[in-house]
Amino acid sequence: MNHGIFSFSFSTSRRRAAIVLFSLGAACVGTSMAQDKPTELRVLTHSSFALPKPLLAQFEKEAGVKLRITKAGDAGEMLNKLILTRKAPVADVVFGIDNALAAKALAADVLDAYAGPAASRESLAALPAPLVPVDFGYVTINYDKAWFAKRKLAVPATLEELAQPANARLLVVQNPATSSTGYGFLLATIGALGEEKAFDWWARMRQGGMKVAKGWSEAYYADFSRAEGGTRPLVVSYATSPAAEVFYSKEKITESPTGSLVIPGAVYRQVEGVALVKGGGARMAADKLIEFMRSPEVQKQMQTEMWMYPVDATVARADVMKFAPEPAQADAPSEKDVADKGAAWVARWTKVVLK
Repeated sequence: MNHGIFSFSFSTSRRRAAIVLFSLGAACVGTSMAQDKPTELRVLTHSSFALPKPLLAQFEKEAGVKLRITKAGDAGEMLNKLILTRKAPVADVVFGIDNALAAKALAADVLDAYAGPAASRESLAALPAPLVPVDFGYVTINYDKAWFAKRKLAVPATLEELAQPANARLLVVQNPATSSTGYGFLLATIGALGEEKAFDWWARMRQGGMKVAKGWSEAYYADFSRAEGGTRPLVVSYATSPAAEVFYSKEKITESPTGSLVIPGAVYRQVEGVALVKGGGARMAADKLIEFMRSPEVQKQMQTEMWMYPVDATVARADVMKFAPEPAQADAPSEKDVADKGAAWVARWTKVVLK
């Protein structure tokens, strides 16, 4: 009985000590688990953002990050979402704001400064800070080679020829209010013709039967004659689109079924970038993503994922890019004019073309 009482008292002491040790251990384990738990990083992109899943998974593992990627439509729609949610940001990083939309983003004050190595790294294309350039390409008019060959018709070579009713009704463009592709094309026409002549041209295109789509995907995958049910053999797209047609062809082909037209006033050089979102969180993780987007592996892989050229001159072009030569010329208004008049131009375009 005495042994029993002694045993009870001793056991109680040990239990109390064990409880203390367990509590301390649990706290340590909890802290360790919290430290080991990946940091969630919210990334806002346009709908064309794409990188290989294994590459993204490798980044997550090495950076201790869990990516939550939200695709918000075309770049114009994406920026509009960023602006509308600036009081309660929906992202920590944004990718896809280009030189056409940069002035609007800066005026809305939705981006934060970034001073990491990528911000000062040499690039083939530039963007105003705090945007860090990632890739560049050219907005051009693409054409369906078979459609024109079958009818023995010549493709238009000038904006004047394009405005002829017989050609205007063959073209589908994107709305510049919602599409960065469409906005870039609008800027190219203004850069080449001047504001007044450009809008006269757009009025003639409307009268001639030009079609307007919401964004690039709708125009290329629904309206373009290469798409099932599409009826327009001319589409505003990119100089790299013919290369993509070869790359994704089910059969091995040595020539693209589409071509890119280098029409004066219809070529715009587009530069896309990545930036921190003002008011966003996970800054260390966000910094890592920006550096990741400028890494050689991303610069290599994005060529056949997003179909843009790398801004890193040391990264080789993918072989299929031989079907996507860079245009020798491009047109655009001055950066100041884009910043000062861009919104007014879009409003005027809407009035001239849609109303």
